[in-house]
Amino acid sequence: MTMIPPVESLLKYNNPELVSEDTENENSPTPAISDPVPPPPKSTSPSPSAIEQQTEDILNSILPPREWMENDQLWVQQVSSTPCTRLDIIHLQEELDFRLQQRQARKKGICPVRRELYTECFDELIRQVTINCAERGLLLLRVRDEIRMTIAAYQTLYENSVACGMKQALQVEQQKTDTEKNIVELVNERRELERQVNEQKAKCEAIEKRENDRRRVEEKNRTEEIQCLNRINQQLKAQFNAIFAKK
Repeated sequence: MTMIPPVESLLKYNNPELVSEDTENENSPTPAISDPVPPPPKSTSPSPSAIEQQTEDILNSILPPREWMENDQLWVQQVSSTPCTRLDIIHLQEELDFRLQQRQARKKGICPVRRELYTECFDELIRQVTINCAERGLLLLRVRDEIRMTIAAYQTLYENSVACGMKQALQVEQQKTDTEKNIVELVNERRELERQVNEQKAKCEAIEKRENDRRRVEEKNRTEEIQCLNRINQQLKAQFNAIFAKK
């Protein structure tokens, strides 16, 4: 198994060291966030080597070493315990600005690249402070972990908000689709009802016209019948008068 060596970081490391050539070695990197380990109790007169070893132990507990496999060989790279100078700070600032520009980090808003680079820069500052004062470095570690937990909480809140927003947007879109479908159905239903109304109006007009024609015909027939009866009545009256006059 071959793992890609870690990329360059703003955090200053020592030169990589070969640890083992055993291909079955399953050592895994130590988690980036670990509980701060308090320094061991100071002796009455610690030697310089003991102080240096103590500083390295604290640095390794705060900033765990990097491990990777390359050509079936396990390499380890520990954080540097070399004190920094004013030029190192200036170089760190220049390197931060250069990498922000090189990786095209956004100046505003959420940007994973900018966050990654500033996290590396803050770890480097913790390393520098820890070398001069271990207690101050441990306190900065607490601040760093608190910031990370706060950012993680905000990230979780943001992701939940986005998920909730997407869910509501999908619901609104579904409601919009259902409403548009309902509108189309109602429009078609209205058109069908209008067609039926027009058909009934046409039937009513046809029936009314037919009845009017029938009534005119009946009135004409009745008028003719009355006229006929009147003529018959006049004829009978005339015959009756003629017979009555002869007597």
